Amino acid sequence: MTVLRDANGFVQAIEQCRAALHGFVRGDHEPMRQMLSQREDVVLCNPWRPVAHGPTEVAQTLEEAASHFADGDIEFRTVEKHSAGDLGYVIEIEEFTAKLDGKAGSGALRVTMILRLEDGVWKVAHRHADPITAPQSPESTWRR
Repeated sequence: MTVLRDANGFVQAIEQCRAALHGFVRGDHEPMRQMLSQREDVVLCNPWRPVAHGPTEVAQTLEEAASHFADGDIEFRTVEKHSAGDLGYVIEIEEFTAKLDGKAGSGALRVTMILRLEDGVWKVAHRHADPITAPQSPESTWRR
């Protein structure tokens, strides 16, 4: 999966990420791994694990997370997206149905991805996903 620099490259990269995430909810991490930067500052904030840093740790975290999914489908609702120069971001709500560890269900994540051009190809440098898709009380951040 490569997107060369052109007027629509950023939007095409987002579409490629979406296609890769369709594979992810079916248990295939590889297309999304290919979208990730291989630079040492790549970061993945997965909702199940602490922050993963660097290409090796990020790839391992991604593979482990995908291994829980099967038979999934996913839809995207864009909240905001913007690119300028060699950087861009997209904020989306990802709503998915899948088998998670063999049990059918559905879920939603609030996701922020920062993409950057690396040698003319858009790559994901940062992905943060969390389950906050509706307003929460201030007390929801307190540890009990």
